[in-house]
Amino acid sequence: MSILSLPDYTPEPDVLADRVLLITGASDGIGAALAKRCAQLGATVILNGRDVKKLLRVYDEIIVDGGSQPAILPLDFKLAKLDQYGELANVMQKEFGRLDGLAHIAGILGEKAPIAHYTPMAWHDVIHINLNAVFLLTQSCIPLLLESKDASVVFASSSVGRTGRAHWGAYAVSKFGVEGFMQTFADEHDREDGIRANSVKPGATRTDMRAAAYPAEDKSLLKLPEEILLPFIYCLGPDSKGTTGQTFDSQPK
Repeated sequence: MSILSLPDYTPEPDVLADRVLLITGASDGIGAALAKRCAQLGATVILNGRDVKKLLRVYDEIIVDGGSQPAILPLDFKLAKLDQYGELANVMQKEFGRLDGLAHIAGILGEKAPIAHYTPMAWHDVIHINLNAVFLLTQSCIPLLLESKDASVVFASSSVGRTGRAHWGAYAVSKFGVEGFMQTFADEHDREDGIRANSVKPGATRTDMRAAAYPAEDKSLLKLPEEILLPFIYCLGPDSKGTTGQTFDSQPK
């Protein structure tokens, strides 16, 4: 597996103009930072997450910063029924008529424990939110993506989704699954209908999930979410046209 980086990439100020993007996990962390940056670059961003209050805060921050007016479509992947994914897509169809980009940022860490002691319900929740919901949402959005002339799906990956590591349990397995899903989806749509798919490993970033995974770590040494966004922007914008089935690192060693 080849891993790509973009050390010299600088997006144009309007690189995402007139694009409609759905970003999951947009309530905080990398998802919120990506949503705000995409709006600054001209995109109409659809903010997805389970915490409406946090999504409203991100919405307000986008407006204050002068970004394109976003929309809010909340959905709790843990509790959502199957038909709610289709309902979400139907709302986007009525409001926007198409989807130019889908960024799968939402995810949970779950337990850090040996397989022998992993709680079955915790395993179920992590696999469902991090992987099953990715399938359900992507599948529901395919008709919308096909309405775009230049559609892109980007998945948040992880180092433990490339090389397994003890005690990372369902999170690692779910990220292996996300990489496999990306490659399968990319191969199915390769150059046939204009939908491309790629994944991005953010690396060590100052988020709540990282703090939960490494509670003793000095977070001041970590990059902020705003500092690791370039590969996501590249993948969601027209500059990545023709690039599909690839994996990117936000912080290459």
